Amino acid sequence: MYPRLASDLSRLPQLLADSAAFAVRELGSLPARPVAWTGQAPTADPLPREGVGAEAALARFAERWAPGFSGSAGPRYLGFVTGGTTPAALVGDWLTGTYDQNAMTGGDSSATALERETIAWLRELFGIGEAHDGVFVTGATASNTVGLATAREWAGERLGVRVSRDGVGALGPLPVLSGAPHSSIAKALSVLGLGRSTLVPVPLLPGGREAVDPRRLEEELRARAGRPSVVVANAGTVNTVDFDDLGAIAALRQRYDFWLHVDAAFGGFAALSPRHADLVRHLDAADSVCLDLHKWLNVPYDAALAFTRHRELQVRVHQNTASYLSAPAGEPDFLHLAPENSRRLRAVAAWFTLTAYGRDGYREIVERCTALAGRLAAGLGSAAELRLAAPTRLNVVCFTLAHRPTPERVQALARAIAETGETFVTPTVLFGQPVLRAALSNWSTTEADVDRVVRVVSEVSRGFA
Repeated sequence: MYPRLASDLSRLPQLLADSAAFAVRELGSLPARPVAWTGQAPTADPLPREGVGAEAALARFAERWAPGFSGSAGPRYLGFVTGGTTPAALVGDWLTGTYDQNAMTGGDSSATALERETIAWLRELFGIGEAHDGVFVTGATASNTVGLATAREWAGERLGVRVSRDGVGALGPLPVLSGAPHSSIAKALSVLGLGRSTLVPVPLLPGGREAVDPRRLEEELRARAGRPSVVVANAGTVNTVDFDDLGAIAALRQRYDFWLHVDAAFGGFAALSPRHADLVRHLDAADSVCLDLHKWLNVPYDAALAFTRHRELQVRVHQNTASYLSAPAGEPDFLHLAPENSRRLRAVAAWFTLTAYGRDGYREIVERCTALAGRLAAGLGSAAELRLAAPTRLNVVCFTLAHRPTPERVQALARAIAETGETFVTPTVLFGQPVLRAALSNWSTTEADVDRVVRVVSEVSRGFA
């Protein structure tokens, strides 16, 4: 055995204890460390030849790289839609690496049974029926891709072709209709060979909404009657967390032949709040559903779920047959349900945090984040140099400069906020207008954190009067 490797093996308990102590110090520093890092990264080192051992590697990492990592796991990182990692999820994630299970088949481990139990819990949590099968994937982009790949196979079946066998060229045009789709939908269409231009934008409801107009959607479907199509509905748009009327869209299937894919990446968590649950009451009607877990479930990157009620078609797309792999019979192994063969057992972190905190714990997180978003909106809306750019519907606050909100000035405001190290928000564009968006989905965020963000952002905005 290589000498340094043998030495590390002999000292493994102490190395793990040192790593745990370092991790505890880093987590403890989150309230005080810069939320965003805007400095210069270290110059790249050459590949080590002999290696220095794990202890020295940890020391080098602590010196060279750790100072430049953002505080994205902390309570005041409000960029994108970023959760943190609950204590139980962190325990589960560390054990995931410890056991290092390849969760593609169930022939040599109970790991896949744990994943199936976790999927069943999550299905229940979001109000999705047993007709839907789920699989863990890396994130919302992968989940949307799995859903649309299965939709592509469904459309081929309607036209008498097998796209998984004959290729996308045998399918012909497949219109994909959506009101305000996430950018990952267009990416998925590109990856799947359907093409970004396949995406047909459908007009939205008036009044500053990001929700699709069901009447205009029906017009688009009527114009394409006689040929299958796909509708991508949103359960929580990325900018303003607006929701399409899933019940009205599902009802259109009585007259038109289309696959309904619902992107509920983080909006699906509305199901946990009695106040907002009606927004996703018809989620179960979808043919496929995307849910992202490293957002509001607060498990480590990367983790998401792809649900579909058409397992046979999903298997047809993703099956991997080889002499050393089991055929997809009965309850298929997970390698037949998603692009990956080798799979990290992402379900462990989700299992741990759901076991530790349960439905009630996650309802509290969702309702607290939603209330904090309202508090943040009220605070920012009262600042003279700022104005709210959209209603705060769930957990995202959109705001911009009250005067001359040009792209350059709004981007400069975002940089100035990040440079304080106090918080981080994401620039975006809403109805052609440059705005900033703050998303609250971290389990540890408190009223004190929100008040601190309001104070800092308000102070910085005074320089843009």
